[in-house]
Amino acid sequence: MSWPQRFIAPPEFAPRSPVVAGCTACGACCSAPDIHALQKPLGVPCAHLGSGCLCAVYATRPAVCRNYQPDWVCGEVAPLPTLEARIQRFLEIYGLEAEAGALERRSDTAG
Repeated sequence: MSWPQRFIAPPEFAPRSPVVAGCTACGACCSAPDIHALQKPLGVPCAHLGSGCLCAVYATRPAVCRNYQPDWVCGEVAPLPTLEARIQRFLEIYGLEAEAGALERRSDTAG
């Protein structure tokens, strides 16, 4: 079930400020989730993510990126000091840290 209030954390998470109600250019949504349309794996920054965590192909980005809407997770990860910390917290929130670690280990042994 989707939590009905995009900027309020679900009850199982500590309350967060609903003040962050837009994109903060933190780069987490371009780094943490997998983006099949860009062949981008889980937990890896997008190849199009440029300096300042801005998209280099913003005008032609795929629909999955175009349709992304900021929510309470953005308010949770945006204040973290590094992109790596934001990715880690994003993965923790969605319970994906083990999956991302397994993918990383597989790519380390394949390369």
